[in-house]
Amino acid sequence: MSPQERRGGTPGKASGGRGGGGGTGGGRPSHAGGTGKPARSGGAGRGGAGGRATQRPQRPSRPRPAREPEVTIDVHDPEGVRLQKVLASAGLGSRRACEELIATGRVTVDGATVRELGVRVDPVRAVIHVDGLRVQLDSSIVTLALNKPKGVVSTMHDPEGRPSIAQFVADRNERLFHVGRLDAETEGLLLLTNDGELANRLSHPSHGVAKTYLAHVEGRVAGSLAGRLTRGIELEDGLVKVDKFQVVQTTPQASLVELVLHEGRNRVVRRLLEEVGHPVTRLVRTQVGPIRLGDLKPGRTRVLSKTEVGSLMTQVGL
Repeated sequence: MSPQERRGGTPGKASGGRGGGGGTGGGRPSHAGGTGKPARSGGAGRGGAGGRATQRPQRPSRPRPAREPEVTIDVHDPEGVRLQKVLASAGLGSRRACEELIATGRVTVDGATVRELGVRVDPVRAVIHVDGLRVQLDSSIVTLALNKPKGVVSTMHDPEGRPSIAQFVADRNERLFHVGRLDAETEGLLLLTNDGELANRLSHPSHGVAKTYLAHVEGRVAGSLAGRLTRGIELEDGLVKVDKFQVVQTTPQASLVELVLHEGRNRVVRRLLEEVGHPVTRLVRTQVGPIRLGDLKPGRTRVLSKTEVGSLMTQVGL
């Protein structure tokens, strides 16, 4: 072995060994020379002395949009009543149950969600919703459902002396308004309330409160009639469209149909069905908005629950 080999080198690899500068025992690898595999940080690699560093081009940073400050509404009234007490007084449950409603974010006051139990509100002026339903805080407000019998006119006083709805609420002290009308021959659900704003909104066509009717009509109703009614039928006072229509029962001589519409024009259901060749022999209104007639007997009334009143108020934006 030559002296060169004893020193650790081999012919032809004097500068190209694993260490780059000597033999296998030549200490730490060199970062600069040699024909061997360049180190990660040397030679022509990134950042090495033997070449220019390669860098990824940096993307221009996009400015982050400024976060809009959260709009908060101060609903606390130092002179008011604790919110949980107001809710309990309105029949929403015990105070403990009402505290749970507040803590879980299910209560809003004047549009703001309230989670703090110490908040006080004015029960006369505050607009409170629970799970999206308006809470009626005024205990003097009452809303009734009446099953109006056939032959009764929808008025509190009839100058012609005909039977009126006044006779069915004669024992009540409140001054009640009837919400909309039913013609004398039509039976079924009629709402009465001493809340003037609620009565006006329920009656106004802009709020589009749906009404459901069951109609006994002459003749067998064809299945194609539903499409005609939902597309609209032209009457003498304008186009009338039905929201939903279905045949409940039918025979060659007569049919029972159910229809839903938002219209409040005089005798509109009777005129509509007569126009399509099926005169009405009996008509019953079974639902107004979320309120159902149910098993209420003709001539009887019932006080709507707070949940029912809340659903009515919510539907008309109160």
